[in-house]
Amino acid sequence: MSCCSDHGKSNPKATLMDRRNVLKAAIGGSAAVAGGVAAAGLSGGAQAAGDPYADPVKGALPKTDVTVTLSNTALVVTDPQIDFLSPKGVTWKVVGKSVQHHGTVDNIGRLLKAAKSVGMTVAISPHYYYPTDHGWKFGGPLEKLMHAIGMFDRAGSLSLKEFEGSGADFMPQYKQYINDGKTIITSPHKVYGPEANDLNLQLRKAGIDKIILAGMSANLCVQAHMHELLEMGYEVAVVRDATAAAMLPEGDGYQAALINFRYMANALWRTDEAVKRIMAAK
Repeated sequence: MSCCSDHGKSNPKATLMDRRNVLKAAIGGSAAVAGGVAAAGLSGGAQAAGDPYADPVKGALPKTDVTVTLSNTALVVTDPQIDFLSPKGVTWKVVGKSVQHHGTVDNIGRLLKAAKSVGMTVAISPHYYYPTDHGWKFGGPLEKLMHAIGMFDRAGSLSLKEFEGSGADFMPQYKQYINDGKTIITSPHKVYGPEANDLNLQLRKAGIDKIILAGMSANLCVQAHMHELLEMGYEVAVVRDATAAAMLPEGDGYQAALINFRYMANALWRTDEAVKRIMAAK
């Protein structure tokens, strides 16, 4: 799937419906998506009876945890952007059910509010694509899809033209926390993990070695950030209901991520627990 050579000249708002059509075709049509959602057994209520995401009654792995302290703990949120979290976003058809099921939008907001109320370091790792990125010669299936539907597109690395309210913009309810002049907004990550941006540098310079991790999407950027941060020696607690994922015929991204969160994260909390820990660190 290739991108048009005059991509940078297009109007994101005017082409939104075309991008939705590309997404619809790429996933085999809306009927296939609905079938995938139904197969996953989502009932629409968090922790409903028969929740397919419930933890095993008896796990085999040892319990680990993270102690939250203001001096060296940061809240890191990946991709808190319209394209992932709003019905106006180009991925809503495939992530919307998961976002609603977990209460993801509200839960990310609760984490940001709590962190700001106690003066905790907050870092946002956003995802942006510039016109030059559409010249890449190769990519995986989801990379190709993201480029084809104009996900996270911006006019240029030094331009905010048509950025406000676009799919690349932050969710409006988060801006009071993100645009306060104190939040670290890193350079963009380009595929899934933070290897190509300055997140690690910013955190180390702030004296951070513990991370509370949330954002979008679970099996892509959140999981990739978790992997890399663990490899670099951070303790990472993932907030399991402050993320969500696409549900496609290929599989439920959230379920895939949750398994790996259980295997690798130093702690796996729900938002209630994470907020309690943050507030107790005051």
